[in-house]
Amino acid sequence: MNNPDTEVSVPFASAPAASGAAHVEAPVAYDGILLASFGGPEGQEDVIPFLRNVTRGRGIPDERLEEVATHYRHFGGVSPINAQNRELKRALEAELARRGLDLPVYWGNRNWAPYLDEAVTQADREGRRTLLAISTSAYSSFSSCRQYREDFARVLIDNDLGDRMTIDKVRQFFDHPGFVQPFIDGVEAAIRAYLGDGIPTDTVQVLFSTHSVPMQDAQRSGPRDVDWGEGGAYAAQHLAVAEAVMADIATRLPEAGDVAWKLVYQSRSGPASQPWLEPDINDVIEALPAAGVQAIAIVPLGFVSDHMEVLWDLDNEAKDTAERVGIRAVRTPTPGVDPAYVAGLVDLVEERLRGTPAAERPHRTPLGPWFDVCRPGCCENVRAGFKPAAAGLAP
Repeated sequence: MNNPDTEVSVPFASAPAASGAAHVEAPVAYDGILLASFGGPEGQEDVIPFLRNVTRGRGIPDERLEEVATHYRHFGGVSPINAQNRELKRALEAELARRGLDLPVYWGNRNWAPYLDEAVTQADREGRRTLLAISTSAYSSFSSCRQYREDFARVLIDNDLGDRMTIDKVRQFFDHPGFVQPFIDGVEAAIRAYLGDGIPTDTVQVLFSTHSVPMQDAQRSGPRDVDWGEGGAYAAQHLAVAEAVMADIATRLPEAGDVAWKLVYQSRSGPASQPWLEPDINDVIEALPAAGVQAIAIVPLGFVSDHMEVLWDLDNEAKDTAERVGIRAVRTPTPGVDPAYVAGLVDLVEERLRGTPAAERPHRTPLGPWFDVCRPGCCENVRAGFKPAAAGLAP
């Protein structure tokens, strides 16, 4: 049933998901959770090999990789992401146990140890055959969704597990209340602090920041039969979540109703000739004094935890820009292991265990609840085209 050469709607899927329905509304007896993440170096000697993994197939010389490596070397060659995932794994295990769910959590990365191959083959050795994956990316794009699904398919193919193991995936959780709530709390705390310092609300601005992606990739994010606008589903999802956050702030802090906000982008890479999503956060900050802005709250809306892009690009570069132009800046927290976020992830697991109808699934924006089974042609890789992918209809 799971051989990619046979005619199935959804390769490597559990029986209820294999039909290709957008939302799986039948219970699935999963026997393990696969926590999938990006990975990161854990020492100076790991940095260049890690960056080679990230950029494999692009022919980027080590001299250019060393330019990016300086960000990691600033922190001793250690990315925070692996430690954060260990903490998240423990938090998920504790929440699963609290709910009486006997589901082991296997953690694997795309670009550094522990690799996804190790996690999936360990699950196989332990007799776990029906996995439900949670990736540490909330939004729709090639690198944040489809690439993980291609990773799952590759691991099953390379390790000859496609005939006895299935991997489904929880829906993209950008607008699940558990993911959104920590951002609401952070923005509220930041604005309250500025109000307490006597800063007028009409001189405060909230900058919702996420990782920029090439425009061609952004335009291919999400189902292709929907006109998402210039930035595809990726930009539309971020905008919808930012609107939900600010709507809650207006309710909690009526006096903050005139606080302006904007979606901005960060961490751009690649040649200058290639269009990426804009505006860049630093360009926006530099223009704010002329608009009378005195203080900003930088919200890492695109990140689930304090990744290197948060610690370097926001806590260093963006804050340095704000200081240089004379604007106060605070960076609000990422979800990390916030209890609401962890509980929300386990809610997503229970959603699939029970086959919860889509109409009963919580979501904070009109775009949700997102799909359990990705639609054909969703989030194509412009450079490489389509490869076999789990948890979605074949293109």
